[in-house]
Amino acid sequence: MFVLLPKASGKVIGLLAMVAGIICLMFVSIVYGVMDTTWQTAIDAYTNFTGTNEQIVIKEARVPRALIAVAVGASLGMVGVLMQTLTRNPLADPGIFGINAGASFFIVVSIAFFSVNSLSQFAWIAFLGAAVSGAIVYLLGSLGRDGLTPLKLTLAGAAMTALFSSMMHGLLVVNERTLEEVLFWLAGSVAGRKLDVLFSVLPYLAVGWVGSLLIAGQLNVLLMGDDVAKGLGQRTMMIKMVTGLLIILLAGASVAIAGPIAFVGLVIPHIARFMVGIDLRWMIVYSAALGAMLLLGADILARMIAMPDELPLGVVTALIGVPIFVFVARKGISRQ
Repeated sequence: MFVLLPKASGKVIGLLAMVAGIICLMFVSIVYGVMDTTWQTAIDAYTNFTGTNEQIVIKEARVPRALIAVAVGASLGMVGVLMQTLTRNPLADPGIFGINAGASFFIVVSIAFFSVNSLSQFAWIAFLGAAVSGAIVYLLGSLGRDGLTPLKLTLAGAAMTALFSSMMHGLLVVNERTLEEVLFWLAGSVAGRKLDVLFSVLPYLAVGWVGSLLIAGQLNVLLMGDDVAKGLGQRTMMIKMVTGLLIILLAGASVAIAGPIAFVGLVIPHIARFMVGIDLRWMIVYSAALGAMLLLGADILARMIAMPDELPLGVVTALIGVPIFVFVARKGISRQ
């Protein structure tokens, strides 16, 4: 397999370049949009706030939007690596655990039966739905003598996704009001989110970020196979359980903030693997940076393409992700 950055020094330089790219995209996201602003306006919003409309838009809308896009993009990129490693399925993403479907179903139920319409309430309801669905999938995947296996985990995730999706669509068909209220959320978006929503789930994201970095070395051993890992003294079941918990935390918090966003967790790990090889310690870091860049770029395009309106973020990530994934599949980059 061809690796673009074979040496540690090259990987560090590449990572620093991506961090610089994230910062540049954040500035672009903050300054450019329907309302024209300048770099100086963005700086004055925090150093010399006078209450102008431009400064309010920057502080209350664009800065939170950029920060949320970075947090969600990085989390989805890391989730993709963890899921593809745990299930040994190069096509795994948060949808395979039923996380997106579970969160979406809980949101639809909360609107249809409890008239919930607050984004902050949506966040916790979606997180609960994601956690419940992920826990059920993990429980089903652990049944049997051989315990948790990638195949049972994948099948359980597919079953729960089908179940929650069917029930959600059934509710939407019979309740047109709910469809109107939830449609934009189901497409995925970071528009209109406040920093309070991010801060409410930030502890879960932080645990997921740190835990993913700490467990990466153990997952490298697990990739060699359960028998080899056990022979080296690894408690494989414990590693799998911790990885599953990290997936639920990261994916659940991400969908709670921004709704179900497709293709980030699917495509990003393949690009990271192409750049740094199969060492999960580097893959996780690179996937976080690449995921943040992808979601920031997609959010900027979502505002620019149909200005003054904007496309749902999930639509743009699909438009970007499909060609990248086709290229990855044709070049065989997904093969380890």
